[in-house]
Amino acid sequence: MLGMALAFFIIAIIAAVFGFGGIAGGAATIAQVLFFLFIVLFLLSLLSGLARRGKAAA
Repeated sequence: MLGMALAFFIIAIIAAVFGFGGIAGGAATIAQVLFFLFIVLFLLSLLSGLARRGKAAA
């Protein structure tokens, strides 16, 4: 998912260089949403892993 966010970010940069403002804005928005979704899923995974480790030790 982080790779997809990076790909959309690169598409947004290329589109901005060539002057396609609407496409660049759309790709940048998609990249931002995917990045924040990645962060949320990463944190949930991290917390669930810590919770499992705590149960196994007890």
